Amino acid sequence: MSLWQLVKVGGFTMYILIACSVVSLAIILERMIYYRWRSRTKRKTFMLSIAQALARGDVKNALALCKKADTPISNVVYAGLDLYGHNEVVISNAMERQVTIETTRLERFTSIVGTIGSTAVYIGLFGTVLGIIRAFSDISKAGSGGVNVVISGISEALVCTAAGLSVAVPAVIAFNYFVKKVDGFITDMELCASELMDLITVKQK
Repeated sequence: MSLWQLVKVGGFTMYILIACSVVSLAIILERMIYYRWRSRTKRKTFMLSIAQALARGDVKNALALCKKADTPISNVVYAGLDLYGHNEVVISNAMERQVTIETTRLERFTSIVGTIGSTAVYIGLFGTVLGIIRAFSDISKAGSGGVNVVISGISEALVCTAAGLSVAVPAVIAFNYFVKKVDGFITDMELCASELMDLITVKQK
């Protein structure tokens, strides 16, 4: 059967799964591009340049480096440097708040992919159950047909399960990748915040 025939056989459940697939793929592509762009600055290289600027006492240059980088780690460092000269607790709290803000941005839309990944299979099974019910109903109305009619009806109904799996598997893989990627960003942001606090403490002493 052609793709269109499979969609027609699956019924309205297939349209739901197609919509889920489109949304999932769109978010996956958007997040992958976003993560790639936001991870273009390496933590060690960036913090080395910040340390060199602070060693010269050039806080303005350090802030300029953060603005130029415009990544999660640079935004966290900027939040701390922007309060340079204030109490260490105030600086630390500002960076913690920025870590939370950046984490929220990184996690945007990922829960949708996770939801699609966990529910697409059940949507497919729902379509399969409806298809089987419809097949047996048609057999009871016809009053004949035998095993061939039953097998044909069930095979058509299983299209929905196959479609649900094809939507769920990529979504689950992508969601796990997103979780790992966000964890990596959080680790880098926390390390940058800790390193900056050490640099500020040494400088103020």
